[in-house]
Amino acid sequence: MNKICLVGAGRVGEAAAQVLAKEEICQELVLVGVHEGAAQGAALDLMESAPLFAFDTQVRGGISLDAVAGADIVVISAGMARRPGMSRSDVLDANAPIVARAAQSVGALAPHALIVVVTNPVDVLTHLAWSQSGLPRARVIGLSGTLDAARMAGFIAAESGLSVRDVRALVIGGHGDTMIPLPRYSTISGIPVGEFLNEAAMARVVERTRGGGAEILALKKTGSAYDAPGAAIATMVDAVARNRRRILPCVCVLDGEYRESGVAIGVPAVIGAGGVERIIELTLTPAEQQQFHRSADAIRTDLARVDITPGPP
Repeated sequence: MNKICLVGAGRVGEAAAQVLAKEEICQELVLVGVHEGAAQGAALDLMESAPLFAFDTQVRGGISLDAVAGADIVVISAGMARRPGMSRSDVLDANAPIVARAAQSVGALAPHALIVVVTNPVDVLTHLAWSQSGLPRARVIGLSGTLDAARMAGFIAAESGLSVRDVRALVIGGHGDTMIPLPRYSTISGIPVGEFLNEAAMARVVERTRGGGAEILALKKTGSAYDAPGAAIATMVDAVARNRRRILPCVCVLDGEYRESGVAIGVPAVIGAGGVERIIELTLTPAEQQQFHRSADAIRTDLARVDITPGPP
């Protein structure tokens, strides 16, 4: 991987950049921020850690979206963060134009790139990035489930008292109150999680997973989560850059899968060098399928609010 560009030099972008640089996933890592000097300062700070962490990744920063030119992967995390009491939908009006402009720049300057959308509401803005960039739907994905599943795995480990290394969890649906944690598709060392947790414990896990980001926001008060999102971004980018063909839950643009179209929503997918190689359609119970459609409808409601001039064909 030659070049990765992070559009958004805030705490999430910095956290992702630290992992990507240390893992030497690319030769050149570029941070783009709206405030003069912020991205450059973050890049310089990271470069000064290179002798200590022993990485050769070249990191630089700037303020122009021209920096996306020739990028292999563009991560979009720019935008307004939530404040306590705000939902992810509450920041839609402010963040839609930002993501649209970044996606249009990728379409024009890096037409062979892959876009990873992080900015909230991520489901709506992943669909917007796809429509504005003109890229194939396989090359525009959103963060969502990789982060939510990691949170769920952490809560399962806490409830069970067992090592988080052995926990695999799965979350589908929208990245918000309508997300659908799936305990029956979650395991500890391959054993169904129901063998370790009773219904009350599992209900606590599901509730904390749905409110994982809000819980951190309420505790910190002046900032939202960034370490876990940064690690989740790096996980997705690594799967693409190193063609790992990992099965990761992420936001994908659907075209008939799960009996849904015209919406981007969290589903498990095979992620490799080409982006979304295959969307995996799980067998859902009638109740889970109904929840999934309800989640998709909520995303469509938000999407209908977005009024952006069309991007590249």
